[in-house]
Amino acid sequence: MHARLAEGINWVGAIDWNIRDFHGYITGRGSTYNAYLAQGQEKTALIDTVKRTFLDTLVANVSELVEPETIDYIIANHGEPDHSGSLPRMLETTGATLVTNEKGVSSLGGYYDTSGWPIEVVKTGDSLDLGGRSLSFVQVPMVHWPDSMVTYCPEERVLFSNDAFGQHFASSQRFDDQNDLAVIMQEAKTYYANIVMLYGRPIAKALESVAGLDIGMIAPAHGVAWRSHISTILDAYKAWIVCQARPKVLVIYESMWHSTDLMAHEIARGAAREGVEVKLFDVSRTDRTVLATEVLDAAAIAFGSPTLNMTLMPEIAGVLTYLKGLAPKGKAGFAFGSYGWAPSGPRAVAEYLEAMDFEILREPLTAQWRPKADVLEQCLAAGAMLAERAQQAGSGCR
Repeated sequence: MHARLAEGINWVGAIDWNIRDFHGYITGRGSTYNAYLAQGQEKTALIDTVKRTFLDTLVANVSELVEPETIDYIIANHGEPDHSGSLPRMLETTGATLVTNEKGVSSLGGYYDTSGWPIEVVKTGDSLDLGGRSLSFVQVPMVHWPDSMVTYCPEERVLFSNDAFGQHFASSQRFDDQNDLAVIMQEAKTYYANIVMLYGRPIAKALESVAGLDIGMIAPAHGVAWRSHISTILDAYKAWIVCQARPKVLVIYESMWHSTDLMAHEIARGAAREGVEVKLFDVSRTDRTVLATEVLDAAAIAFGSPTLNMTLMPEIAGVLTYLKGLAPKGKAGFAFGSYGWAPSGPRAVAEYLEAMDFEILREPLTAQWRPKADVLEQCLAAGAMLAERAQQAGSGCR
């Protein structure tokens, strides 16, 4: 079923209630694949399509409004298959012209045989006249692919933002004010942390590029559209972009025989002082999607691993590799862990932190075999150091 967003603009996408994994990102509340139909007096444009398995849903929703064969343009803001999977069939069905940018031609050509497709290449500042309603384009490269762009309808003040401002969130209601704002903001934060954290600088440039637009609604490619809380999501993005940390400490670890576990709990206890939020996570019990989201606005983090086969444990290695790819900025912390013959596990953790440009607060904190009283005292002091550093948070990335 379609949904009206504004005069002449309708949502015609699909709701994926049951998806729980989005290329390694745990989507506990499902997702949507948002496509939008923009109708003018003379022309009709479909903005993005849906994942291939939801093609029939897209066709049915479009058919409630127009005969698919009457679509003149299909706009591809981004070539990834969750947006473009139904594009080949829709072009075949409609005979429409594909509208995308130069990089979009390359990315779509990597997925599909585009040799016979009618393509109109656009760039920032170009527009389509639909008759009484128009669509203009702004390229936003690396938000989060080189081909990324956004589409804007000035007459209805709608920004079709593709992957920016999205959420993996399935709902029968299409707008922010029809859903629990706290839930939507949490999903937006999770989406930012796990999908686009790496691209803070390009996103900042993208925000500058659209700052002059009169925006009355933001319609992303996933989740709900923003119409009542636009300033809320824009302000959140501005904070996330500069890695604005809260006075928050994380202790993230993996343990083998509870020795590193004991150290982790003492570090957390040492950090638990008034005004500092402290969270402790055993990576064998917490998904990395959650951990990346927590890292986004944490000021100070201790990562722990015992030594296994002369290196760190596999689950914490996976988490650190995932975080390294997301490149969190402005973080401080240290490595810790237990060992039997050599402290190579904690040292390997420290190498990850150095590679991520953490502010290293101390050398790796280690315990041979089970931590004794003196080591636990060091853990308490190290936790207090994390808290002290976290209390300095608030000025963003340095």
